[in-house]
Amino acid sequence: MNDKVRTQILAIRDTGLTNMFDVVAVQRIANDMGFYELVVYLEENRKEYAHFILTGET
Repeated sequence: MNDKVRTQILAIRDTGLTNMFDVVAVQRIANDMGFYELVVYLEENRKEYAHFILTGET
């Protein structure tokens, strides 16, 4: 995970619009916000994403 994707995840979390484990909703919000790198990242790295959400570790 690079810093840009990490920043985008945190930006979506800060909106409070969805449960961060609802990956489909996170992808929709990311797309709406123009975070296309995050949309692609979530398609390819769900396990790594879940680990980051649970632990904060990249």
